[in-house]
Amino acid sequence: MSAAHSPVGGHVPVAGGPATGGLKYAGQIDAEVVQIFVSNPRGWAMTAGKPDEDAKLREGELPVFVHANYLINVGSPSPETLERSLASIRHALERGRAVGAGGVVVHTGSSVTQSYEDAMRQVHEHLLPVLEEIPDDGPPLLLEPMAGQANMLCATVQQLGPYFEALEHHPRLGVCLDTCHAWAAGHDLTAPNGVRETMDALVETVGEGRLKLIHANDSKDPCGSGRDRHENIGAGKLGEAPFAELFRHPAARGVPFVIETPGRAPEPHLKDVETLKRLRDAPPES
Repeated sequence: MSAAHSPVGGHVPVAGGPATGGLKYAGQIDAEVVQIFVSNPRGWAMTAGKPDEDAKLREGELPVFVHANYLINVGSPSPETLERSLASIRHALERGRAVGAGGVVVHTGSSVTQSYEDAMRQVHEHLLPVLEEIPDDGPPLLLEPMAGQANMLCATVQQLGPYFEALEHHPRLGVCLDTCHAWAAGHDLTAPNGVRETMDALVETVGEGRLKLIHANDSKDPCGSGRDRHENIGAGKLGEAPFAELFRHPAARGVPFVIETPGRAPEPHLKDVETLKRLRDAPPES
């Protein structure tokens, strides 16, 4: 499969409904794939879906991905946070199945005040049963490594190894790689062979075929900063070149690219999508 088969799109707002509002915005930015929230990303309330909206997404032409609640943390020592996190993941997976999602993205979380070992035992004990519940026609759960702040359970691609081990390399488990997070965690994607080395390490760590989605975001901050501040494609510290290289790595071919870049109007997002398509479709350098 060539790089040209990687669809490019964006996270879309769902005012008026994920199909009504989200698909309208997708058209405005010329998206080939969309990512949506199915509940308030910064609250614990879980929103019921509407069958007609779900059907439009499920039966539509664009691939759909779901991003779960930002508050989710299966590594938290708080019993309340753990309980709410598991409920939110189950809700996102259920809603993802209803809209025909290709995956549900969840952040890998933090140990907060407990030890890394205790947090990972908690991941094994509580998240593995959730994976076992996913039906054959349900979306996989996609782990998104974090930007490297304190006590993160997973930031570098190598740190996905213990996470996958805790979840017994479950077949319903995948990866969402965020370029801004990887950069912030210390993967220098601008260095010679930086993209290739990062992607090779990802495949070596979790195996082939586990990468299901790429969050294509430039960064406002230097490599290794630990700061998760997105920038528009080519306008930040990464520049355009790493994205062009990423399209051409075998592990990324055919994998959807979704932007989560700044801007509240369609114009900057349309430009980002156009830039990524240009990089995707350009002939490889000889």
